[in-house]
Amino acid sequence: MQHITQKEKALNFSELHHSGKLLILPNIWDPIGALLLEHLEYQAVATASASVAYANGYNDGENIPFSDLLKLLKKITSSITIPVTADIESGYADNDSQLQKNILLLLDAGIVGINFEDTDKKTKALLSIETQCKRIRLIRKVADEKDIPLFINVRTDVYLYENDFSGESAKLTEVIKRGLAYKEAGADGFFPIVMNREDAIKQIIANVDLPLNVSAIAGIPNLRTLNKIGVARVSLGPGFLKIAINAMKELATQLKDYDGLSSITENEITSDYLKDLVNKNY
Repeated sequence: MQHITQKEKALNFSELHHSGKLLILPNIWDPIGALLLEHLEYQAVATASASVAYANGYNDGENIPFSDLLKLLKKITSSITIPVTADIESGYADNDSQLQKNILLLLDAGIVGINFEDTDKKTKALLSIETQCKRIRLIRKVADEKDIPLFINVRTDVYLYENDFSGESAKLTEVIKRGLAYKEAGADGFFPIVMNREDAIKQIIANVDLPLNVSAIAGIPNLRTLNKIGVARVSLGPGFLKIAINAMKELATQLKDYDGLSSITENEITSDYLKDLVNKNY
């Protein structure tokens, strides 16, 4: 197989957001999940901070040590050949120096894209636009110096702060304002999390003119509609993990009553299938 450089992966990942076709990212949390998606011919994989945290026994919100996250990301990037984008929340950094160091470590781990939030993890409040733009410019500078066109997908949490804005109109105005500022600072994508109204999605696409990422939550238009109206990317967040845990929960409940054995003995996912994924025999 021809070797693909990290820079080429970054460029490929960026192109996926400008293809005119909705990019679907069922966020994973470990190498086997990444291998599965590569086997199914997905063109990129993404992690979800919540899934990574929960799967390793932590609450979401930068509670898993950054060193542990970094080790996991290295395992994922080394297991597959397609681009990997990582959810790094607010950067696991209390200052610009730490943020710069962390971005360098992520690039060294083979990451070609990040999700980057505008919430202060300590105060649990939205960062000012000026502060977030400064941080975006710093990330862009670090990536440029490494000659890696890191895809910076900036997440705004405006819709998570219901009490900070008086009504839908005020929230949408703030989202568009932040999107334009983040774009000017060097963002490659824009992610107003938990925003699910079709009319708002259309307005953000028209006004911000950045590849728009939405999350798969209740009330969101269906995937075909999202593709039609110009959404660039949809993320499942911890949705994939929830599906997996639900399947495990249902079977575990059946087994307690001495039922469910056929789900194990007749499972089409065999040990050989898993071995083939790990050994990339596909």
